[in-house]
Amino acid sequence: MRVFVTGATGFVGTAVVEELLAAGHEVLGLARSERSAAALIAAGAKVHRGDLGDLESLRTGAAATDATIHLGFNHDFSRFVESCHEDAQVIETLGAALTGRDGLLLVTSGTAILPGGTVSTEATPAPMSEGAHPRTASEHAAARVAERGAKVAVVRLSPSVHGAGDQGFVSFVATFARQHGRSAYVGKGLNRWCAVHRRDAARLFRLALEKGEGGACYHAVSESAVPFRDIAAALGRSLDLPVEGLPPDAAGAHFDWFTALASSDTPASSDWTRTTLGWHPTELGLLADIESGLYSGT
Repeated sequence: MRVFVTGATGFVGTAVVEELLAAGHEVLGLARSERSAAALIAAGAKVHRGDLGDLESLRTGAAATDATIHLGFNHDFSRFVESCHEDAQVIETLGAALTGRDGLLLVTSGTAILPGGTVSTEATPAPMSEGAHPRTASEHAAARVAERGAKVAVVRLSPSVHGAGDQGFVSFVATFARQHGRSAYVGKGLNRWCAVHRRDAARLFRLALEKGEGGACYHAVSESAVPFRDIAAALGRSLDLPVEGLPPDAAGAHFDWFTALASSDTPASSDWTRTTLGWHPTELGLLADIESGLYSGT
């Protein structure tokens, strides 16, 4: 199968490209720079020049292939709301190129957009209001293009997608720990995150591409409920720093813009995904990855 991949040289995207190529698929990766193009060629993929802001390049990439995996996203959190709206426009563009065709569009979302305090499943709908979480815009856009005749499915990533080279949420927690000389959690730290290793996530994307159906939602969750206190404790041991619970009114001074995420309680199940796709995570769990020193040099 010929697959167009946005975000093909990102943290998750590189693993997805490797997984697809190893399974015998042909990959056309979106590249906005010579460095990205060179990385794709070295991996064995073909290059499609353009970027997420160049909607015509997205149309032609999707039109030239059998299916599309959309992993690209602008992770500048200082303009997160704008990035989410731009992502919705990208999804609308890719969906339009696939409308009326059998090719699947896999859209990336996250389990952190779902209501907190309970274990969400693949059947849990994204909140209707973007005020609940701006990232819901991506799933709303996927629903709109599906209504117009595109075959669209959603993969929700865990808040922690970990593995060598991770510069995501847990790396931010580690950075705050080094800055303040302590690894912290909020309150009793019993709020739960789900997690997945990047290579397990990549395998899920490949299985969803090969076996997935339009209208489905899949959860890239290998660990459904890791207490944040345990994450902070593992980072404390790895970084040789004390571990401390912070009163909620003091958390902002430590976590800054990340406070809401550090306090979030969004466990999620992947039972249906595992059964439907035959997905069986095999890589290290989050705490073991932290203990291995993954974030000690971040």
